[in-house]
Amino acid sequence: MTQRHSITNKHKNLVIIGIGSNIEADKNISNMLEILKAKVKILQVSTMIKTKPIGIENQPDYTNGAVKIETDLNQIELNQLLKSIEDKMGRNRSGPKFGPRNIDLDIVVWNGEITDEDYYTRDFLQQSVKELS
Repeated sequence: MTQRHSITNKHKNLVIIGIGSNIEADKNISNMLEILKAKVKILQVSTMIKTKPIGIENQPDYTNGAVKIETDLNQIELNQLLKSIEDKMGRNRSGPKFGPRNIDLDIVVWNGEITDEDYYTRDFLQQSVKELS
């Protein structure tokens, strides 16, 4: 008896993506979710949390949260997609590392495993991941 493998039945990855913005946050997060849902399946969006800036304190507070998705993309492909969404939305990469940003997207959990070290030091990230787990 032979086994059949369907090449169209790719493995679905469950991913939690961290979201951050402190430039027109409500508008930018909403726009980002619209762009993202055209590319992946959005399962759930966490509550958004207002946080104080880290590093450079003289800037507006951040709105942070997370989105849980399902995707056929592998980790490298998804990361490239997230960076392309940031770029499409006008993310300025020439500014300081902890400077203001209109959108910041990072893979935090990949198929149940924490992949972003910031998770361990940022309460809001732990809270958002817990809400979506």
